Amino acid sequence: MTTQQPLAVGLVGAGRMGAFHAETLAHRLPGVRLAAVADPAPGAARRLGDRLGCTTTYTEIAELLADPRIEAVVLATPARTHADLVVAAARAGKAVYCEKPMAVTLAEADRATAAAREAGVPLQVGFNRRYDKGFRAAHDRIVEGGIGTPQLLRSLTRDPKLADPALVPPWTIFLETLIHDFDTLRHLNPGAEAVEVFALADALVRPDFKEGGLLDTALVTIRFDNGALATAEASFQAVYGYDVRGEVFGSAGMLTMGDMRRTHLTGYGPRGVTAECVDYDQDLFHDAYVAEIADFTDCVRRGGTQAVTGEDARAALAIALAAIRSVSVRGPVRLDELKSD
Repeated sequence: MTTQQPLAVGLVGAGRMGAFHAETLAHRLPGVRLAAVADPAPGAARRLGDRLGCTTTYTEIAELLADPRIEAVVLATPARTHADLVVAAARAGKAVYCEKPMAVTLAEADRATAAAREAGVPLQVGFNRRYDKGFRAAHDRIVEGGIGTPQLLRSLTRDPKLADPALVPPWTIFLETLIHDFDTLRHLNPGAEAVEVFALADALVRPDFKEGGLLDTALVTIRFDNGALATAEASFQAVYGYDVRGEVFGSAGMLTMGDMRRTHLTGYGPRGVTAECVDYDQDLFHDAYVAEIADFTDCVRRGGTQAVTGEDARAALAIALAAIRSVSVRGPVRLDELKSD
């Protein structure tokens, strides 16, 4: 009986999220090893590799992709680099896990998905809320018919702090923040697709950056083809912590998801009722981040279909692009009006 060798995974992008995924690959998953790290920033890959005991590091991403020992890659680079890297990794024969968004245009999304399909390699996209226990349980309950037919849905993301607005690319609130909510709403309304979007957005946190294209507050309404109506909202400054919640109201009941408390401890005292809340996504979704990489590597090792596909990423992106257009034209936008360009 032969023992299966650990799956050799390369990490591309040694930043905040990349470092977390690298730790997962290096220490949290049996049967998986962090085989290499690549980052074009001088010294970034080496520093992360040294900390995690990974001796193979690159400043040229192409060198990692050309390494025949690497079986799969995790892409955690800036959003606007994702599509090209998915294509390059797929053509190199690597299974691909890509952080959201997979692309920032529909044409890019189509090209990335096609490259993985043509190469015959798995492609998974990082929509971590699907792996959160509460959101996953809600999805399963809805699939089982536990609340009847979904009619009204809500998803929200409120980041605790807008650290440096000068570094936030235009439309980030839709393409990189609310993209999670758009995928969540699709996931909680199984089998339905969005048909129309109306969005409002403004710079309420930092009005002084509005002329530069930064919108830090947004509200989106979505109509699905099964008649369900949904709202998604985001803010870049929730002073009380990192706030992510969801709600689905159906014909036979309602489900709510999301709890930003660090623990279930609640204090009662002279200042009222208090609870300690998380202020960091890697605290709130720690287990979900690990679970999505575990699912990806399990699928690569044992075969199977990714839970979050390139097609899922494209569908969420289409909602985001429709929201951007809605803000621009100040009116509702049908998704079938979007062009793949």
